[in-house]
Amino acid sequence: MKLTELKAIQLAELFSALSDASRVRIISQLIEGEMSVSALAEGLKMTESAVSHQLRGLRQMRIVRTRKEGRQVFYTLEDEHVLKLYSMGLDHVEHG
Repeated sequence: MKLTELKAIQLAELFSALSDASRVRIISQLIEGEMSVSALAEGLKMTESAVSHQLRGLRQMRIVRTRKEGRQVFYTLEDEHVLKLYSMGLDHVEHG
């Protein structure tokens, strides 16, 4: 399969977004379902500010999406592709 320059850049940016341990930990929490920033921060033992900062990047890369309920914002994985990438990467790490 021939890869165009644009698609190569987009794919590299996707993998770059997954190259941070905090972002991977956030994804691992969101596999369980939709969560607020405060719930993510508590579960990951991170500050809400740090979690929000990481979520901003994940949202820009379309890895997570948001839903607002009043003033509260909830995050969830964008789609099944994210779960598959995470699962395959974890399987590779655990296998190797």
